[in-house]
Amino acid sequence: MKTITVYCASSSKINPLYVDSAKTLGTLMASRDMACINGGGNSGLMGAVSSAILESGGKVIGVIPQFMVDEGWFHPALSEMVVTDSMHTRKQTMANRSDGCIALPGGIGTLEELLEIITWKQLGLYDKPVIILNVNGYYDDLLQMLDKAVRENFMREQHRKIYQVATSPEEALNLLEELAEWCENPRAIAAI
Repeated sequence: MKTITVYCASSSKINPLYVDSAKTLGTLMASRDMACINGGGNSGLMGAVSSAILESGGKVIGVIPQFMVDEGWFHPALSEMVVTDSMHTRKQTMANRSDGCIALPGGIGTLEELLEIITWKQLGLYDKPVIILNVNGYYDDLLQMLDKAVRENFMREQHRKIYQVATSPEEALNLLEELAEWCENPRAIAAI
């Protein structure tokens, strides 16, 4: 069973289109025998993807810092809950246990997780697929910013291969299944 990290919003005040996409992703992951590892939250897209996977007979591993457990922010039906001492440990655990990452739409927490895993991949610290699930064009501005970083020589052209972009949950999962490591020696092209 592959374990896929899913980064996504915990906000519940969002367009239902994003919730539907999260539910579809969860249902499809379960049908493909893919476990999900996420932040363990019970609301927003995180709660939606987890519930969809669990309702479809799949597995969800929630990695959540102790302070969030203390607040009661965890999904009550997680297959496994890993409690960490910090946000940093949470993110490292999620990356270490995953066979790839998908970023659904989200706020600053999701953006921070996505950009950190892209950075780790650029530095050769993470060698698995990273998929940006650009539902409803949500990530268009970020993708334009990354293109600008290449044009302005803050990133190399090769770094466009660090991540792939999908517009549907089906496409995201297909990319995960098709992609191998992004290059044999990521550190060879990491320097800017």
